[in-house]
Amino acid sequence: MARGGQDVTFDAGDDQGRGYLALPASGDGPGVIVLQEWWGLVDAIRDVCDRLAREGFVALAPDLYRGTTTTDSDAASRLMMDLEIPRAARDLEGAVSALLGHRATRGPKVGALGFCMGGQLALFAATRSARVGAVVDFYGVHPNVQLDLSSFTAPVLGLFAANDAFVPPEAAGALESELRAAGVRTEFTVYEGVDHAFMNDARPDVYDAATAERAWGETLAFLRRELG
Repeated sequence: MARGGQDVTFDAGDDQGRGYLALPASGDGPGVIVLQEWWGLVDAIRDVCDRLAREGFVALAPDLYRGTTTTDSDAASRLMMDLEIPRAARDLEGAVSALLGHRATRGPKVGALGFCMGGQLALFAATRSARVGAVVDFYGVHPNVQLDLSSFTAPVLGLFAANDAFVPPEAAGALESELRAAGVRTEFTVYEGVDHAFMNDARPDVYDAATAERAWGETLAFLRRELG
C-alpha cells in the first residue's frame, strides 16, 4: 500500500527534530505521537501512522535516532542504550508541540503510543507534559528511562505478552501497580501464547495476527474514548 504521509521537521528545543506525519482523509482528527521500537523509524512504524490516519487520527512518529535504522538486533540494542535521553525528551516535547500546533489536530491533548523502547518513552512523554492525554504502552522497556509519576495524569492502556523475555508478566504487573499507586487510571492486558513484538507484522518470527487485531481494536477504542 502506498504511503499516505510525509517526512517532516519540527522544532525540538534549540534543534530540529524530524519524523513522519500521516493525516486523515477527513482533514482533521485527534493527534497521536507514535514512538519507535529499537530498530528506529522503520516502515513498520510508518505503517502504524498510516493505519491511525485511516482511522481518523493525525499521527506523528518522531525519528529519535535522527535517520539511523537497523535490522540487526545487536546494533539495535546499542542504538537504544546510546540514545541520549535528554535529547529524546526534547524531541518528544517538540513532537507534541508540533502535533498540537498542526491545523489538522483536534483537541487540547494528544495520545502517545509506543512499542518496546517506544512504549516506555510513551510513558516518559506523559511524565514530561500534561498535554499528553492518553498513553498506549505496547510491551515497553528501556532501562535508562526512569519515570517520575508525581505529575502523571494520563490514563494508560498497557498491552503485554505472556511469553515476553524482555518484559515478563511480572514486570508488567509491577508497572501497573506502580501507576495505580500514583493514582493513574490503567487498563492492562497480558496476552497468552504470544511473544514480545507480537504487533510487528514485519517480523514473522513473533507476529501474531489474531492478537495484533485484538490489540489494535482495543487501542483504537481507548484512544477514541480518551481523546474524543
